[in-house]
Amino acid sequence: MKDRPRLIIIGGGFGGITLIQKLKNKNFEIILIDKYNHHNFQPLLYQVATCGLSATSIASPFRRMFKNYHNFTFHLAGVTRIDPDHRCIETNIGKFEYDYLVISTGSEPNFYNNPQLEENSLVMKSLDDALTIRNTLLEQFELATFNKNAEEKKIILNFVIIGGGATGVELAGALAEFKKHIIGKDYPEIDPSLMNIHLIEAGNRLLPAMSNGASVKANDFLTKMGVKVWLSTMVKDYDGINVTLTDETILRSAFFIWSAGVKGSIIPGLKPEAISKNRILVDEFHKVTGYNNMYAIGDVSAMITEKTPRGYPMLAFPAMQQGTNLAHNLCRQTLGKPLRKFTYLDLGTLATIGRHQAVADLPFFKTQGFIAWFLWMGLHLMRITGFRNRLKAFSDWVWNYFTYAYTYRIITRPSCKK
Repeated sequence: MKDRPRLIIIGGGFGGITLIQKLKNKNFEIILIDKYNHHNFQPLLYQVATCGLSATSIASPFRRMFKNYHNFTFHLAGVTRIDPDHRCIETNIGKFEYDYLVISTGSEPNFYNNPQLEENSLVMKSLDDALTIRNTLLEQFELATFNKNAEEKKIILNFVIIGGGATGVELAGALAEFKKHIIGKDYPEIDPSLMNIHLIEAGNRLLPAMSNGASVKANDFLTKMGVKVWLSTMVKDYDGINVTLTDETILRSAFFIWSAGVKGSIIPGLKPEAISKNRILVDEFHKVTGYNNMYAIGDVSAMITEKTPRGYPMLAFPAMQQGTNLAHNLCRQTLGKPLRKFTYLDLGTLATIGRHQAVADLPFFKTQGFIAWFLWMGLHLMRITGFRNRLKAFSDWVWNYFTYAYTYRIITRPSCKK
């Protein structure tokens, strides 16, 4: 591969893996660098967090995914700095030179410069995060089984989720189903009515990226499931127990999940003019502002145009389409052909709240309820990487549907060798 231009991709999210797939065995030496050895299907992380799916059902090792790619190499590493002047990146395992660099690092939680929120919140961006939430969730119930103090038990069984986007709505719905189907069976010492779920949204409606009809219906679904929905409400602080709202209302909870916002995961080394509002500025060919051989795709990138003054939404579909377009352009560039501007095809948005309860805004119609739930399941099943993972997820869903079992209710903690 020495005669091929070296293409380094930082981050194996939806954009990164799509780019690799489209460049399979093309005239590039592809090096993927990621701090994890696997791709995870982020839209289903909440089901791992709430015991509905196994972590291995939604994750695939990169080396397994691309085993038949003759132009692909993977390195497990964290990138610490980009050095454009020397066309290299610095990592915790050494330096790597590149001919082309693609930044596909995705996003990370945005705590809006509140260090206390950052320190005390649970988040859900990786499999590690999802498993931490699962462990914490189950440990809360175990604590509640023997705690006799009424006030302390209330704190233990108070679940607070910040952010009324798809992640927050889906988490709240999953916890409500857990309360309905699991608590009474597995934890007879706990009165299910003591478990309270609060979903707090700063805006005046849930699912702000979807239609007003979808927002209203999602609110209705959650309210009927027993979730307390707080709209036009912001969180001021959280110290590990006390959730302080901006109107000085205080909720007491030991289980606090932050899903209120994300920002691009920026790597040091880029010019200041290449970054705006925690995202990397790119042109309509995905080229980073101020650089000729550097590209950014997915959540970390912001393609600012008249039609998209804030860039494209930080979702899987735009990232995948950007990966596809960039792959075509890289091939065309090596052949001296004109490049194609990126055009986003909006395929719609879906969110699920619970069994038979979902909302769907699709290009040609909008629907809620069972049809939307069925569409959500089918679409997500098709998008999971790997036949084995699809089969495993499908079998888990069928099992949970008929048994309400939520099989993966196990607490696992890594042990450290001394």
